[in-house]
Amino acid sequence: MAIIVTVLALGMIIGGVLLLKKSAKKFNLTPEQLEKIKQRNQALDDEDSDE
Repeated sequence: MAIIVTVLALGMIIGGVLLLKKSAKKFNLTPEQLEKIKQRNQALDDEDSDE
């Protein structure tokens, strides 16, 4: 009985991961958006280094 429950749980987990992977979409960002992200990340890194 425990084996059946374990197999079903693993199947549900693997199925969920595969579904998420299949439905994942890549972001199409403009160069301006990428530059803003880089600036924000740099600012956050600078704040972290100050602490």
